[in-house]
Amino acid sequence: MEPLRLFLLAGEASGDQIGADLIARLKKQVSLNIAGVGGKSMTGQGLRSLFPMTDLSVMGLVDVLTRLPFLLWRLYQCLRAVEKFDPDIIVLIDSQEFSHMLARRLRKRGFSKPILLYVAPTVWVYKPERAAGIRELYDEVLAILPFEPSIMLELDGPKTSFVGHPALPDDEACAETGKRRYVALLPGSRVGELNRHLKMFGKVAQNIHKKYPELEFFIPTLDYLEGYLKAATAKWGVPVRILANRNERSALYGQTKFALVVSGTATLELAFSGVPMIVTYVMDVAQKRVRRQLDIKHISLPNIILGEGLVPELLLEKPDEDALFVQADRLLSRPAEAAGQLKGFARLTARMRSGLADYPRQDPAERVLAHVRSCNE
Repeated sequence: MEPLRLFLLAGEASGDQIGADLIARLKKQVSLNIAGVGGKSMTGQGLRSLFPMTDLSVMGLVDVLTRLPFLLWRLYQCLRAVEKFDPDIIVLIDSQEFSHMLARRLRKRGFSKPILLYVAPTVWVYKPERAAGIRELYDEVLAILPFEPSIMLELDGPKTSFVGHPALPDDEACAETGKRRYVALLPGSRVGELNRHLKMFGKVAQNIHKKYPELEFFIPTLDYLEGYLKAATAKWGVPVRILANRNERSALYGQTKFALVVSGTATLELAFSGVPMIVTYVMDVAQKRVRRQLDIKHISLPNIILGEGLVPELLLEKPDEDALFVQADRLLSRPAEAAGQLKGFARLTARMRSGLADYPRQDPAERVLAHVRSCNE
């Protein structure tokens, strides 16, 4: 039997993790010939990336327009690679704007084999018309949030299945492995996010260190940011460990008192690991404009999935270290609140593990193979 020819594309660290998980799952069932774009995790599974994944690390339309000539170059590089590789199926992981541009051009060029989008667009936050707008591009959307399939159906979007998230542990959430003496700082992974959050996180860390000198700090990050973060945090006057090794940071999560984290998929990893958290986000100019048009109840995935204010959130128009420290001090001085978060995380983990009654969790590899089988019938 010929190997399955799979073209994968990821442009973010979270997408790289998702892609690596998908490759590993598929390898258990079929032989693979892989091409596309990914990071360290996907290359560890055998992918030879066309170019550095970080070239696609943009967020929103403003970032896309700013880097449009460069992104168009990478786009046509992907188009040529697909034509040469002739894949049986394409899976585009998040990187919404770039993925849509690539899928649209592939369809215009007559590519008729399955194209799947892994991670649904946040049509439940803004521009719900986007769901119907991508219906003709994708044969299926693989969603990481349990409520997304029903929303995509209501909005006349592509067929959508809930497949969970690879950060979800197979067993119960990580238990405490020792005295909780660490504070995890997760200021983002994109340049724009770091520019808006890192200085604020440093000032909060200084304030925490003054009041709770027994606590230690670490920043989980990516390989290519390790040097930059070491240089930046050296100016804080507070010892901070920079951890690019995933195993090291997972081990420390069991000893982490709480985390300050920028809103994103990292909040799920923290919740699954049993780490209480405070979630914040400093908006850029375009996000401020959009925010004023929306009725946003929650910005963190644990709160969104559970539909409640389990985790403290601060959505900011400019950095505010004082407000963030107030929340941190409250969590540190009220153990019952941290314990309440942990109980909520157990409910979150159960929901993410099973899905909803009408949309139970499915295996993403099975969804990919279902499309391949359908094409071969």
